Amino acid sequence: MELKGSVALVTGANRGLGRHLAQQLVNSGAKVYAAARHPETVDLEGVTPLRLDVTDEESVREAARIASDVTLLVNNAGVARANPLIGGSMEHLHAEMDTNFFGPLAMTRTFAPILEGNGGGAVLNIVSVIAWMHAVHAGSSTAALAGSYAASKAATWAMSNAAREELAPRGISVSALYVGLMDTDMTAVLPPEGKVDPADVAAQALRAIEQDAPEILADEYTQLVKQGLSGTLAAQA
Repeated sequence: MELKGSVALVTGANRGLGRHLAQQLVNSGAKVYAAARHPETVDLEGVTPLRLDVTDEESVREAARIASDVTLLVNNAGVARANPLIGGSMEHLHAEMDTNFFGPLAMTRTFAPILEGNGGGAVLNIVSVIAWMHAVHAGSSTAALAGSYAASKAATWAMSNAAREELAPRGISVSALYVGLMDTDMTAVLPPEGKVDPADVAAQALRAIEQDAPEILADEYTQLVKQGLSGTLAAQA
């Protein structure tokens, strides 16, 4: 899709990758709704701050009422609780599933008729390499530490694939972004090695959206993991 002249809604646009996506969309000539639970924390020029909690159905419906001209939905909002599946907190598990899976699903279901009514459009889901493997970072010895986060992202991976097939006849493309560690607040407690610049990731994602790419592998580590899943590495060994 053409970004110039598009109308985008970016969830979690007040910081990290979401902030870069919103800024770069503005720079590309798009109208941007910068959504956050606390819109007063959105400090970008040229955007329309929008109050949104993706875990609240009424909030999602109100956002759809306001942003009825959207042609690009970016499901970026997410939480991470460093929570093991077996020994961890069920409260944390529910929080991650609600925000990372049910939230993007609710947004996609609610905005699909809007995108279709506006002549078609695109959905971008921010997933993670952790949907495919559960280590916190390369070389980590705490592979299950983020088990519930990994489960929520794996669910979003599956949702992206299913939604892509269901929405294609309605003129809506669905892209999914997979990335390892980015240098954001969410990963601040982890060592700096291997972290990529979220500005670069945002630029890659938006270029891929313009090409209607279904899958975006944003860094070398993610590409290697995907190759391993597909058996490419084993075939080359």
